[in-house]
Amino acid sequence: MNTRGLRKERSGLVVSARMQKTVVVSVERTVMHPKYKKHLRRRTKVKVHDESNQCRVGDRVLIVECRPLSRDKRWRVSKVIERAKTTEVNRSSGDDAQAAV
Repeated sequence: MNTRGLRKERSGLVVSARMQKTVVVSVERTVMHPKYKKHLRRRTKVKVHDESNQCRVGDRVLIVECRPLSRDKRWRVSKVIERAKTTEVNRSSGDDAQAAV
């Protein structure tokens, strides 16, 4: 039986999607301060492989660890948990304003 080790899974927010098949995901974790015992939030930005270019800025995604795909990429998108909320601009009202000027 061929078994692989357990792969790390993280949830994060897409902060950049300007590269081809690559997105930058901000992963947040909490750590406790050793002296004051306060919970602190720490963020790490990782480059993640997105084979189908489906992720957009603001999406919440689940990423899993994988073999090195490039110098910086060691993670890939497993699934999109939540899509970013976008607002649509009404194009017809903008065209009328331009025509009037």
